[in-house]
Amino acid sequence: MTPTNVLLYDTTLRDGLGMEGLSLSLEEKLLIVQKLDDLGVHYIEGGYPGSNPKDAEFFQRARELRLRHARLVAFGSTRRAGGDTETDSALLAVLNAGTPVVTLVGKSSAAQVREVLETSEEENLAMIGDSVRFLRERGREVVFDAEHFFDGFAADPEYALATLRAAANAGASTVTLCDTNGGAMPDAIVRGVRAAGEAVSCAIGIHCHNDAELAVANTLLGVQAGATQVQACLNGWGERCGNANILTVIANLKLKLGIDVVSDEQLARLTEVSNFASELANLAPNPQQPYVGSSAFAHKAGLHVAAITKSAGSYTHVDPLAVGNTERILVSELAGRRNVLEKLREQGVGIELTDAQAREVLERVKAQEARGYQFESAEASFELLVRRSLDGYVAPFGLEDFLIVERRRHLDANAAVAPDGPASDSEMQAEAMVKVRVGERLTQTAADGNGPVSALDAAVRRALSESYPALEKVHLTDYKVRIINSGGGADAAVRVLIESGDGLHIWRTVGASTDVIEASWLALQDAYEYWIRHWGHVS
Repeated sequence: MTPTNVLLYDTTLRDGLGMEGLSLSLEEKLLIVQKLDDLGVHYIEGGYPGSNPKDAEFFQRARELRLRHARLVAFGSTRRAGGDTETDSALLAVLNAGTPVVTLVGKSSAAQVREVLETSEEENLAMIGDSVRFLRERGREVVFDAEHFFDGFAADPEYALATLRAAANAGASTVTLCDTNGGAMPDAIVRGVRAAGEAVSCAIGIHCHNDAELAVANTLLGVQAGATQVQACLNGWGERCGNANILTVIANLKLKLGIDVVSDEQLARLTEVSNFASELANLAPNPQQPYVGSSAFAHKAGLHVAAITKSAGSYTHVDPLAVGNTERILVSELAGRRNVLEKLREQGVGIELTDAQAREVLERVKAQEARGYQFESAEASFELLVRRSLDGYVAPFGLEDFLIVERRRHLDANAAVAPDGPASDSEMQAEAMVKVRVGERLTQTAADGNGPVSALDAAVRRALSESYPALEKVHLTDYKVRIINSGGGADAAVRVLIESGDGLHIWRTVGASTDVIEASWLALQDAYEYWIRHWGHVS
């Protein structure tokens, strides 16, 4: 029987980051947590605090977050074979992370116990029970991730279920059944979940990988068989072929199975969250991604278009607006204006727009997106676009002219060379000369940098500091370049996303152009203009 209450458990910041080519900074991980919390996710796994310094610092910083919906989770493993819980470094690391919930992974496959852990089945059961009990006695909610459960259940069902009992009897709130290799067929998922439900009285979770492209389907089948917690990742990120896509799972649970895992308002943010995560990770969004992809509700000319012009929704399985997307041919102008107003409200921007002004902003957004802009994770640039559309807006400064010179400088043969640097007798140098106007004041400065963007940034900062001395606090914290139309070769357009900070605030801006320096300048200009508007008067 399908449960009526299902809890969402996001593992993007641990399992999702196992995806090849994916990396997030500490600040980006904290932003993802905030987005997931706003989305209504119940558990957010932040990583393994014992694995690397970044994850350890993440849990320190995460204590400052004010989460409204989610409980933060630290991930770890059961004690070592033959070891002691009181001194086990993995257990102490998750305990010291200070999260209210801890997830422990342990083996549920007898073959894995013998061949990978190289210990006995009995010792593995003791490892699971001891570890869960250790954390429960110290006030933590414990989720047990039964690694390789479905493979183990197929080979030795009694032992696989015994591992679940060991965790449940020690106090685990949930035992999560993991299709670790991602190859389980749907019927195996159903059998395993039902057997687990009969074996233990605690909650059952489901965690599916996508190696057979069944992760979302298997997750839903797991829920229909009795699982009440689903583990998944944003955009289906994860090792190898990825994990179940939590956005697709949410939409299917709510719209197809009628389980209110999130509110209607939160559901309408799925597309925004998907694009935000992709942009933050510097990954091109998948246009064919169900529900949230730009092509998910798009139609080419022909019978489909003829039908939808007569009856909206003729070729869509759900209302695109329900998940924050649009039917591309029949974009509602009213809905578009509402999206603009909602975005301003979310960002806390106190600007009241008339219908005509909102329509003007919408047209500007469309025009900029046609040039390659994306505003999903560039909230500062979006606010400035709105302000610039209003009559009477005056920019706090303007770049009148600039010149950048790059040259290759010959190195002294006796100069020190970094041991891991390239074998070269020369290096590139850049110098930027700029003219910046602030009111009636025109300032001309020059500065060097380790590249053209660095030099331009330094020169503009130097010029602006005469009028805004507190600008010295502002620094660039991240810089991403994305090729927009890769088929264009060397003439391809690029999008630059910049993250800036002043020690108290962090904001993101975007620029796009066929020239990477111009794209970078447009993003830098927004970064400084945004700071000046909000905090430039503070010295």
